[in-house]
Amino acid sequence: MSGIRVENLSKCFGDFRAVDQVGFEVVEGELVALLGPSGSGKSTILRIVAGLESADSGKIYLTGKDVTNIRTQNRRVGFVFQHYALFKHMTVEKNIAFGLEIQKQPKGEIKRRVSELVDLVKLNGHEHHYPAHLSGGQRQRVALARALAPEPRVLLLDEPFGALDAKVRKNLAQWLRDLHDRIHVTSIFVTHDQSEAMEIADKIVVINRGAVEQIGTPREVYENPESRFVASFVGNVNVIDVFAGKGRVRISGIKKSISCPEATENEDSPAVILVRPEDLSLSVESMKRGTIPARVVSVHYRGSHYEVELKLGENCVKCRVRREEWQQISLNNSNQVSVLIRKFKFFSAQEGHSSVHHMLKQLGYIE
Repeated sequence: MSGIRVENLSKCFGDFRAVDQVGFEVVEGELVALLGPSGSGKSTILRIVAGLESADSGKIYLTGKDVTNIRTQNRRVGFVFQHYALFKHMTVEKNIAFGLEIQKQPKGEIKRRVSELVDLVKLNGHEHHYPAHLSGGQRQRVALARALAPEPRVLLLDEPFGALDAKVRKNLAQWLRDLHDRIHVTSIFVTHDQSEAMEIADKIVVINRGAVEQIGTPREVYENPESRFVASFVGNVNVIDVFAGKGRVRISGIKKSISCPEATENEDSPAVILVRPEDLSLSVESMKRGTIPARVVSVHYRGSHYEVELKLGENCVKCRVRREEWQQISLNNSNQVSVLIRKFKFFSAQEGHSSVHHMLKQLGYIE
């Protein structure tokens, strides 16, 4: 059964098209991420689903019911904002009870529901505290409890952890995933943080310039990106200039080529391959079949792994080497190494290498 269905949604602000024919479905009980850069239209989509914005065209269905022209208060949605939006003059329990009081629920029912939610979001002992006396993470948990209090059909979260520092953000994201596994409320959350979406979402809808680029599980989106945008935006990636043709690609600045069945263009047609840092293997041994020569530029210790910057022909690339593999390689900055590209995504670049790099720089995905 569909919890949320969005059909052909479009929205313009003057001459700016913020949302362009967007469509996706959230199965009942799913936690779905709308992932994209700032200004991509994901928050506008969420606000339209909530009824806080009206669409120029398209339909919104909640639990099978067309709510496109229904007022926000009648849609039974819970909404959590980035900056908490708590009432400063109200205690934790009063903030949580607010929606129930508006609905004129019996006092006994309100007390029971507030107590239940305080326990659910682990704020026992803070019931009589005001927002000013809470940490950012605690405030966001109050905001979530308040959204859940009226028992909404769907829960919508707009950058819910954006105002928090990295450590608190990560912990609260995992807490939200654990909470969702207990209550199974159909949910959409907006984020520009790829790791956050990968960690807690059942499904990711990648948004770019108001349109859907790809929909899939975190693994599908990461391992099988359907566009250059998705490949470069989701996770870290090396953009490597190549010349393609006759089933092979030759890296710019290197004579040696590697197999690539997708390279069906004429000889030496410009293209790019996108390679994750973890999909590069290094060796100090003499050249093996399928490997490419490279030079180590720098080595950085990252705790769980080493990040090695390489000069690969005319390309600068980064490789991730697990800590347990490091001793076997024994690299230093003057080492010549052999590189094996275990996996990559191929994209034609008929517009030229420089145009591809300019586009990615403009979008903020490569430096």
